[in-house]
Amino acid sequence: LRQVGIELQTALRSNMQDSRDPAWVKLLQRMRRLIETVIGQLVERFRVEKVWARDRWHLTSRLNRKLLAHTLCRWLNRHSDEPLQFDQLVTQ
Repeated sequence: LRQVGIELQTALRSNMQDSRDPAWVKLLQRMRRLIETVIGQLVERFRVEKVWARDRWHLTSRLNRKLLAHTLCRWLNRHSDEPLQFDQLVTQ
């Protein structure tokens, strides 16, 4: 990965010294938390871990529909204070 200019940033253990800028580390933590939340929602609500399809066309079609549904829910909740709370879409 380094040959193509990609450098992976990982969390360090509590007993390790971190020489990176604290603001950068905080940004990485926020991004990671958001990504893990979205992946968790895709797994829990849209059952992305088990997408049954016999060929690549149907697999990509089903995954695209699930991602589109998640994006639509995110767009509908965009005006609220907590945009990843999909349960509130049904109750409001």
